[in-house]
Parts: sequence; structure tokens; C-alpha cells
Amino acid sequence: MDLDQETVHLREAVTEADFDAARALCWAYRDVLLGLGGRDAAAVLHFYPEEEYSRLMAALGRYHAPPEGAILLAWKGDRAVGCGMVHTLSPGVAEIKRVYVSDAVRGQGVGRAVMEALITLCRERGFKRILMDTGRKLQSAIALYDQLGFVRRGPYYELPEDVAALLVFFEMEL
Repeated sequence: MDLDQETVHLREAVTEADFDAARALCWAYRDVLLGLGGRDAAAVLHFYPEEEYSRLMAALGRYHAPPEGAILLAWKGDRAVGCGMVHTLSPGVAEIKRVYVSDAVRGQGVGRAVMEALITLCRERGFKRILMDTGRKLQSAIALYDQLGFVRRGPYYELPEDVAALLVFFEMEL
């Protein structure tokens, strides 16, 4: 399905209200990941226990501050319905994080629009490569990243082998 440009629009988070909206979406995303159950949920709880995730959410605006990063929000009316974030891993290398679309707009092209905007933003800010990962069970996300031209690769950060097996890693040269 195509994104209805009249009802959903994208913009970079800049206000505290924007960051609050991004935080709410990130918590919803964490809930989805926990809902995968089993080893996937255990990995989320290991790497992002509630207290640590709360600290990350409190620092979200600083962690993804321009020009080294950004938070993009998808809005339907006055409600944030999707998000995606980018931050610098090393000079010229960006990482895309926490791409999430609420159930209310899933299947309407919002995730694709967020990803395309993040890729464009990375190019405009001079990044040469994008890295990212997603859960192996998130088949729609994997299909989207493949369609957008990301190439699958091995892990780009250290983590236990059993956890790495739960993830699919991607990169894109810009």
C-alpha cells in the first residue's frame, strides 16, 4: 500500500514534546520485542532491562542530536505513529536504530517512508555507510531492508553468539 501523504507526514524531532512522542513509540517497540517471547524477549531484558532502557529514553534527544544523529517521527494528524533514529558510530558511519510503526498505520508505507528519509538524511549529513540490525522474527522489516538495497552482513558489534543468532545485520554503502 502507498503512504497517504495527506494524512501522514515526517519531521525531525526538535521539541521536548517530539522527544516524548519518540519515547512513547520506543517503549511500544520494546513491548513488541518482548512480545516475541522466548530467547528474543530474554535478550531484550538482558540488554535493555527497564531501568537501563529508562535511562536511554531520558537521554534520547542527546544521544541522537544533530548533526551526529537524528530522530524522525511520522505523524498522522497530531499523533506520532512511527519513528526511526540515526546516530554516528564512527566518522562516516551511521547506525539506524529503533525503526517502529504503530499498528494504526502498519501496512500503509510508513516504515518505508521513515527508512527512505533516514537514508536521505544520512547522505545529506555526509555519512558514507549505514549499519543496522533487526530481529530475525521481524520478517516485514527484513523484507523492507532487503528491498531498500541493504546488504546482509555479520555482526558489527560484539555480542554473544546465541544473541547474534537472533538478529539479522545489514549495511548500505552511500
